[in-house]
Amino acid sequence: MDTGNYSRAWPLVGRETQIEIFEQALAGRQNQELLISGPAGVGKSRLAEECLRRAIGAGHRTVQATAGAAAASAPLGAIAHLVPTGMGLSDPAAVFSAVAHALTGTAKHRTVLLVDDLHLLDATSAMLLRQLLDAGAIFLVATMRSSEPVGEATAALTFGDAVRRVDLGELDSKQVEVLLQTVLGGPVGWQAVHELYNVSGGNVLYLRELVLGALANRSLASDGGVWELAPDWLPSTHRLSELIGTRLAAAGALAKPLLELLALCDQLPLADAGDLVDESAMVDMEEAGLIRTFLDGRRNWVTLAHPLYGEVLRAAIPSERRRQMLLEQVQRTEARGGRRREDPLRVASWRLTATGTADPQLLIKAAALARHSHDNQQAINLLTAVPDDRHTRQSRLLQAAALIELGRFDQVETVLAEVDAQATDEHEQLAAAIPRNLKLFADAARTNQALEFNEAARSHVASATGQRLLKLGEGIIRTVSGEPVRGLELLKDLEEDVHQAADINTWLLAAMIKSLGLAQRGRTEEAVQWAGHVYAAHLHTAGESLIPHPASQISPLIVALAESGKLPEARRTGEQALAELVTSRSTAPGVWVAFHLARVEWLAGHPIAARRCYAEAAVMARAQHYIGALRLILSGLAASAAVLGDTQAAQAAVAELEDVPATGYLAGEDRLGEAWLHASCGRLAQARAVLLEGVESARRTGHLTSEALLLTDIARLGAPREATERLTALAEQCDGTLAPARARFATALAADDPHQLLEAADTLQSIGADLLAAEAATAAATGWRRAGETRRATAATRKATEAIRHCPGARTPLLSNAQAAIPLTTREREVALLAAGGASSKDIAEQLVLSVRTVDNHLQRVYKKLGVATRNEIAEQLRPKKTGSGI
Repeated sequence: MDTGNYSRAWPLVGRETQIEIFEQALAGRQNQELLISGPAGVGKSRLAEECLRRAIGAGHRTVQATAGAAAASAPLGAIAHLVPTGMGLSDPAAVFSAVAHALTGTAKHRTVLLVDDLHLLDATSAMLLRQLLDAGAIFLVATMRSSEPVGEATAALTFGDAVRRVDLGELDSKQVEVLLQTVLGGPVGWQAVHELYNVSGGNVLYLRELVLGALANRSLASDGGVWELAPDWLPSTHRLSELIGTRLAAAGALAKPLLELLALCDQLPLADAGDLVDESAMVDMEEAGLIRTFLDGRRNWVTLAHPLYGEVLRAAIPSERRRQMLLEQVQRTEARGGRRREDPLRVASWRLTATGTADPQLLIKAAALARHSHDNQQAINLLTAVPDDRHTRQSRLLQAAALIELGRFDQVETVLAEVDAQATDEHEQLAAAIPRNLKLFADAARTNQALEFNEAARSHVASATGQRLLKLGEGIIRTVSGEPVRGLELLKDLEEDVHQAADINTWLLAAMIKSLGLAQRGRTEEAVQWAGHVYAAHLHTAGESLIPHPASQISPLIVALAESGKLPEARRTGEQALAELVTSRSTAPGVWVAFHLARVEWLAGHPIAARRCYAEAAVMARAQHYIGALRLILSGLAASAAVLGDTQAAQAAVAELEDVPATGYLAGEDRLGEAWLHASCGRLAQARAVLLEGVESARRTGHLTSEALLLTDIARLGAPREATERLTALAEQCDGTLAPARARFATALAADDPHQLLEAADTLQSIGADLLAAEAATAAATGWRRAGETRRATAATRKATEAIRHCPGARTPLLSNAQAAIPLTTREREVALLAAGGASSKDIAEQLVLSVRTVDNHLQRVYKKLGVATRNEIAEQLRPKKTGSGI
């Protein structure tokens, strides 16, 4: 891959405040200097260059100088080019006078001098700059590496009332995400952002090298929707190793043993670090930015100051020396008693890395600790090292839970089969049967097989407790496979208190699915309460639970909040849960949270955000062969792309979903992509027909909220009268504000009443449904304009513009029709959109079941109303105006 476009100077991100400080300082004569300080690689020079660019733009004169070891060896070495040619240095006063005369600006415009690496400036240059500043001849912009020693003359340039100081630190994760999106020109996956932020530590220089290296070896790539990192990417490049190696080498040989051990062990107790280097050496290392100490509880710890230091150090440690160092650290830890809670995990990991084996009981105990801290990969590594004959039922269940959370369903069945084979009583059989049963559904949407498996298990269980657990298992499957009514009936007597349950894991899953079922049935208040309740219960039972990360319980809460009309709260909840799951690499629950977050953005009418979330969920689902969610994800991806006008991407997603089985969850919503693809091509009648099939599926299976969503889209695509009555009935059955707002919107469209449409727009905007609000206000403006109410039409247009500002890129028929000064009828709009898409009159007639003559008559009226003469001009008239960037 050609990385030329990406290797150029990166844009400034997250430095807006610092640039504002510079501009204020330059504009005020009381300020003479901006000092930019910070560690290596945070972008000091890049910020200084931007300051110079802003100064040039404001009409100021600029001059540059770079300090350094070579320049410091001679007087005025850094700024010798500022001294007039032929002038000697024997008369300092004359030199100052000549330089000051050459640099002094005007009353309006100043001379801005940039000095990079001020801490390396020679003393003579520093003295001359001080004189120039005192005389008001220059405005100095200087960069200086923090924690570097400076001479007395240079120190005089860094203090005083006239100095504005900016201390730069590393970028935070959000700033890294924005920077990556800007550089790569598109959305970047959450996991990729997390990895690059963690490894770079927010250091811009390191981040740049990581990205360039990943692009060069194709481990960072885009599928057209989202940039993703390959799972096996290597966070290192030759250039990066050189940069870091030089920095580490400066620490000297005495520091090397501690640095290497920290690279192998991640962090060490301060007492253990003290066995390798003395206290003064550690102070020097911390001041040099190589290590950092921190307090965790009552203990002091030491770790490397940057994640990449470990990568470089580990690569240079020979395997035998690595083995020896780890075993010596095991001895230190055991000699101190190994009393810390995390000690078994550390010792087991070190022994396993050093020797390839460890005590089985220690490995199992360590795996439980790793699982508790959501490090599922480490848990699997530890449990894989346990000999088969030393595994217990609990250790196998622990292994299965870690595999499920990482989405490795192909390995789960083998592990659970072993648990089943080793079962000695009914309780142990159920412990394996219920997860195996649910795996059939979650992995490959094999609903019938899952139900048959569950029924077969019931025939072998005698106790009432066992029968009850399997009944709950059936309720879980039916609720998420298209039968929420029957499923909720099976789950209705679920205990409210997890501690009263016969099996914690079954209760946690059943309670989570019950929340989803309630949301599907429009009982959103109950759904929100149950979702919050089960999340709290999961947190309290985390040590006993084999169910994935507690944040996976947030999916029902996202759905319930959204369907209750609290879209902003649903978004915040989803983003927080997804961040937790990405951090812990919990892929399987992450797929569902990403999908539900994408659905929130779709309901809000934010197609760019929705497309990004759907694309990310699709990447995760495909990577883990997680079929259960993929059909709904692809449908949403297609719908979002279609609304953005990307019909090619929409077609690809619709084609892919045709080979993916339906689970029945959110019945009918898997038709959204196909419907909006038709709509984007002007085939509104076909779009409505597809949506109507989805409505019938949702109604037949009792998915009230899905039915309301699909009916609303039928209203938006030209048939509000067909949707109004049923939406009104659904509004009476469903809790919250979203269902009534949808009904009010459809009713207003059907009545073509501008007053009602504006009221609907206000309601929709208040709950965060921005695109529906924009469409309602747009329709109101059209109605007022048709009635000759210009002032009211203008006010409605302003309201529509305000709402659509939150929906950049959105293109819908209601918005397209409003571009024309004179509105078209529904049929005229359908004919116009098809004609604008290049369809002939004959093709249009076939699609709309009309005669060619009727189509031509409609076209003639369209030409007249729009004041155009060709189909290309129709397309231009109906093309939505741009509403913002997609990045």
